[in-house]
Amino acid sequence: MTTRILVAGIGNIFLGDDGFGSEVVRNAELPQDDPAIQVIDYGIRGMHLAYDLLEEWDALVLVDAVPSRGHPGALHVFQADHESPSQTTGLDGHSMDPAAVFASLQALGGRPPYTVVVGCEAGSVQEGIGLTEPVAQAVPRAARAVEEIVAALHGAAPPATALHAASPAAEGGC
Repeated sequence: MTTRILVAGIGNIFLGDDGFGSEVVRNAELPQDDPAIQVIDYGIRGMHLAYDLLEEWDALVLVDAVPSRGHPGALHVFQADHESPSQTTGLDGHSMDPAAVFASLQALGGRPPYTVVVGCEAGSVQEGIGLTEPVAQAVPRAARAVEEIVAALHGAAPPATALHAASPAAEGGC
């Protein structure tokens, strides 16, 4: 059985570091000829992602900027918590918050697949195109993490192995 994996870059390229997810999926070197792996830059099209998740995916790799805890450019790789309640309920065609996407998916009758998030602490989400230096420097490490996660998932490695393989701590990163 082939593992179907959706790699989704999300964020607004017009808000500085919020464009991190889009930049990473453009830089990740993933198989182009494998129909089981689909890489899409969703940008701010949360509803599009929710509709695509109605298909039968085994795993979702979500790449996004995350709120800074004081260390812009720090990478975090973790399994998404689909059980926590979202502030958004129902359909919201204009929201790209991952919790809102999952709430929209649920409102459409779907269930999210196993989800790994590759997040980078943002330095600035002010209007402007381009990533801050610390976040731009994190892009190659994040792209490598995405590649390792996809390889582990595609090889049917247990989810914990996929998370550990891409952990920034495992490679001496943040």
